[in-house]
Amino acid sequence: MKDYKKVLLANKAWAKEKLELDEDYFTNLSKDQQPNFLWIGCSDSRVPAEEITNMQPGEVFVHRNVANLVVHTDINILSVLQYAVEVLKVQHVVVCGHYNCGGVKAAMGNQDLGLINKWLRNIKDVYAKHDAELHQIEDENARFNRLVELNVSEQVNNLVQTTVIQRAWKNRELPHLHGWVFDMHTGLIKEVMDIPAGSKIDDIYRFDFHTDEQVSNSSIH
Repeated sequence: MKDYKKVLLANKAWAKEKLELDEDYFTNLSKDQQPNFLWIGCSDSRVPAEEITNMQPGEVFVHRNVANLVVHTDINILSVLQYAVEVLKVQHVVVCGHYNCGGVKAAMGNQDLGLINKWLRNIKDVYAKHDAELHQIEDENARFNRLVELNVSEQVNNLVQTTVIQRAWKNRELPHLHGWVFDMHTGLIKEVMDIPAGSKIDDIYRFDFHTDEQVSNSSIH
């Protein structure tokens, strides 16, 4: 049997099992979603957000890309972020990387990989920023693991620098930002970064938002 046929059969078995456990499962699932979490993870097939957190469908809004990056010129991630924060009003945004990440590993090398070079450049920038610390780590695998952690931390910092997050912090004092790393060898998640809403923002990255009254007055004069 072809692989895709197996997937379709597995879907039918899954749907049947859910209905046997709860006849209203899909009726409830089809209602509006109200997740508390936005998950920004790696596209790696071994790191499914719901599976490793034991969450159910509807509990986490998911965006995945190679090496879990938050790039300020990527309209995809920015659109997901805005929708999750401003429409779904999630309470938490998680950037979750994982050890043994192929994207991070590739960024540590010098091989020409074609188009993805431009994406991996963002990780190389993280490496360059933390060059002194990373070069003190002699063991290559330990250095690799540390870059995975540093990359997650930098992506969380990138979230702080967006107008979406800063405006949400000003208006409703949410969401809380988290940086996590999943370890495939243990199945456990390590917390490497935690930024509560309203935390201090470096002045150069801070935006000043006008109130509705200020905008109205400025349009008159």
